[in-house]
Amino acid sequence: MESSKKKVFVLDTNVLVHDPEAIYEFPRHEVIIPFTVLEELDNLKRAPGELGKNARGAIRTLCETTMVGKGDLNRGLELKNGSTLVVATEIKGTYNGLLDPQVNDNKIILAALDRVEKYRVIFVSKDFAVRLKAEAIGLETEDYEKLKVSYEGLTRGCRTIPLEKPTIDLFFKEGSLAIEDVSATPNEYVELTDGKQTNIMARFDGKTNLFRKIIPSTLMWGIKPRNIEQTCATDALLRDDIKLVTLVGPAGTGKTLLALASGLRKVFDEGEYRKILVSRPIVPLGRDIGFLPGTKEEKLFHWMQPIFDNLELLCATHGDESDDTLTWVLENKKIELEAVTYIRGRSLPKMFFIIDEAQNLTPHEVKTIISRAGEGTKVVLAGDPTQIDNPYLNKDSNGLTYAFAKFKDHPISASVFLDKTERSELASLAAELL
Repeated sequence: MESSKKKVFVLDTNVLVHDPEAIYEFPRHEVIIPFTVLEELDNLKRAPGELGKNARGAIRTLCETTMVGKGDLNRGLELKNGSTLVVATEIKGTYNGLLDPQVNDNKIILAALDRVEKYRVIFVSKDFAVRLKAEAIGLETEDYEKLKVSYEGLTRGCRTIPLEKPTIDLFFKEGSLAIEDVSATPNEYVELTDGKQTNIMARFDGKTNLFRKIIPSTLMWGIKPRNIEQTCATDALLRDDIKLVTLVGPAGTGKTLLALASGLRKVFDEGEYRKILVSRPIVPLGRDIGFLPGTKEEKLFHWMQPIFDNLELLCATHGDESDDTLTWVLENKKIELEAVTYIRGRSLPKMFFIIDEAQNLTPHEVKTIISRAGEGTKVVLAGDPTQIDNPYLNKDSNGLTYAFAKFKDHPISASVFLDKTERSELASLAAELL
């Protein structure tokens, strides 16, 4: 019977690039690495950014395993978690001529197909198209679930709690309140309401287990929050005790604009940070910006154009002479634009660090970026997990969703969903109808 067959997992290259230690995530089972995967890792090891770094990491993991494991990669290498690692070197057939054996993806699928008679083979890949091909010829497939959380299961970061009016009045007077039978995560925002006309915004203080009143922000470079979600996001962005802010929402909800406005206020008006550092992943991920002509700044200009658009808007609302204000801001050298590719290896103390379009980053890349934060640095991750350009990521496996979930119980972080489009009436209607 099928269930009595020994279970083996065949790993695609993208699994090892996503998680260089993926071979250890299948305890007590056999893990198959097709020889083609080793060739692809070898070709990727000099790629720029996290792609090359993770390829090198996967190769190192495999090399270290051969030194400490029992056996060999051809017949089976026993790993410390009870699993067995095998490199598949023989590939037979073309599956009735459907699979061209000259194509690397097909070689990997054929390596899995070669074992289905003896074993229950599960082909693991983060490439949905390759999984479809494998399923079409009868293979059992899986996405790689490690470093993956449920996007739908994330807390919204702002919710409504009904209370009696006398309780809300007491809270308004005291400024803080303990609410029995209501659980919340640190820095979760709530709207306390009596269901009629009395409403007040509060933040849950994870250190004292009290809900504390938040004070609506004054103008930040000419703008202010337009809805409850933006009010919550602004409070998190301006609080110096919150070191990581995750803003999730579709285009036009104000994520980047609010982050920039808060950064400008904190750097130029209050002097709390040395500079604003803005970074975006170069899409498609892993490609070097060297394909564009000019200096690094000229190459970055096209990728950073949305940032310049927001800066122009903020400078235009901040004063009458918007062009002079923008020139002064840029020449002040307190705003730095950098590609994610060049963040690794840096130490970033006392900075207001904004990572835009963070949904296109892997969990490992987000870890690398956040770990660059030095003393006194605040990190802001912004993006929309439902709009991903990386072919190997989805709304559950991207770095933005992963960071949101992993930091939700820590008092130095805050996360807010922004759902309401405030860009324009047309943009709001388009988001609703299209």
